[in-house]
Amino acid sequence: MMTSSSETITASASAAGTWKLGDLTVNRIGFGAMRLPQNGPAFTHGDSSDRSRAVRVLRRAIELGVNHIDTAAFYFSPLRSANELINTALAPYADDLVITTKVGPGRDPSGEWTWAAPDQLRGQVEENLRQLGRDHLDVVNLRIARSHTSSSVAEHFGALAELREAGLIRHLGMSNTSPEQLAEARAIAPVVCVQNMYGIDSPPEDLAFLRHCGEQGIAFVPFWAIAGAGREAGATATGSEAVLTVARDHGATPAQVRLAWTLHQGPHVLAIPGTGNPDHLVENVAVGALKFTADELDLLAS
Repeated sequence: MMTSSSETITASASAAGTWKLGDLTVNRIGFGAMRLPQNGPAFTHGDSSDRSRAVRVLRRAIELGVNHIDTAAFYFSPLRSANELINTALAPYADDLVITTKVGPGRDPSGEWTWAAPDQLRGQVEENLRQLGRDHLDVVNLRIARSHTSSSVAEHFGALAELREAGLIRHLGMSNTSPEQLAEARAIAPVVCVQNMYGIDSPPEDLAFLRHCGEQGIAFVPFWAIAGAGREAGATATGSEAVLTVARDHGATPAQVRLAWTLHQGPHVLAIPGTGNPDHLVENVAVGALKFTADELDLLAS
């Protein structure tokens, strides 16, 4: 296993190198906070997580060199909020820590989903500011509903651009978006990252979009790189025979292979794996040191 006791000591988020989100440099291995507030699948009414364990995970992530955390105000369970856990664990924040959040979707106290109109985005931004205890947000992604990836984003993105001009937001990104929406947004304000579902089983057009982002100097940040079709519920299978073969050859887990594969798709690709388990955290961070040969990449692509 890559996560043997000897390698656990040396696991570092810096092993995969760095990329810049605008003027902010981050290690390519980051941390996603979606799974912190609850046990089991995200966005359910299941048991809330253990607060002290969640705080330990966040602090351990920083110890391992993570300086990019992805979160959202709608990441909450009945008793826990990802933003508030981050605030509790990490404030006062290190100067090099970049916290990325997203707006557009929201959840009322019962957990029901809502979607913000352009004039409601400021309220969502301010909600993130309050929960995180900050006076500005490093990066804010406009999250698009899966059913609206062909719709115009001009009004929503324009509203966020105004908040950027006002100093509440430093940089802007897009999430769950399309090439056409990205072009529309970039005509309004700079876009530093695209956060889309992407993994080893994704179709060719998704890879084309990933490469397009790289050509524009835009970070591509896959979500569900490990879970794949399992989405919020997590991985549903161990992987293909190719994944299993490469995992055995490297003494790694299939999840590590799937995550590391995304990092091999370009130097502009970042990783934001999430977990509430300290051991899984170390496994995730360790993938930065997992390097594949050209033959292994061909095998995984077959």
